[in-house]
Amino acid sequence: MISTNQLKNGNHIEVDGTVFKVLDFQHVKPGKGGAFVRTRLRRASDGNVIDRTFRAGEKFRAVRTEARRMQFLYADGTDAHFMDAESYEQLAIPQASVEQALKWTRPNDEVDLLFIDERPSDVQLPASVELEVTETEPGLRGDTASGGGSKPATLETGATIQVPLFVDVGDRVKVQTDSGDYMSRA
Repeated sequence: MISTNQLKNGNHIEVDGTVFKVLDFQHVKPGKGGAFVRTRLRRASDGNVIDRTFRAGEKFRAVRTEARRMQFLYADGTDAHFMDAESYEQLAIPQASVEQALKWTRPNDEVDLLFIDERPSDVQLPASVELEVTETEPGLRGDTASGGGSKPATLETGATIQVPLFVDVGDRVKVQTDSGDYMSRA
C-alpha cells in the first residue's frame, strides 16, 4: 500500500480498480479542516487526464511497473507494434494510448516500454530527442539566432513544432519531449 504522503510524480497507483499515473500533486493544509492532496492523474488504459482530491493519509494499492527495452516497428492507425530485441516477440498496443510518445519516436527506434502488472501500457521517453526537419518555410536573409521570431516545422516523425527562423529543411533539432519545445540545433 502507498499513502498520499509517499506520492511522487510518475508513480502508478490504483484508484477504484483503475490504474493511474501521478502527473502532479500538491499537499494542501488549510487553516481550518483537515489536510488534503490535490492531484492530476493520467488513466493508464486510455491516457485521459483527470483532477482528483484525496484526504491526507489515504492509502492506495501500489502498482508494479517494469520497463523493458523494445524496438518500435510501426503504427498502422489502430495499433502500435513493438518487438523485444532479445526474444523477437512482437506485441501490439492500442495506438491511442501511446499517441503522445509516438510523436517523438521514429520506426526502428529503441524505446523503454512500460509494463503495468505484466501488461504493456506506455512508452517512456528520454527528456529530449534529436529529429530531422523535413518541411519548413525557407529562412530569410538576415535571420539570426538572436533575431527572434519562429516558424512551424514538420519533423521526420510527422510532429509539427515551432522553430527559430534560421532552421532549414535537413537540419537536426533537439526537442524537449514533455512540452514539444525546440531546444537547439543538434
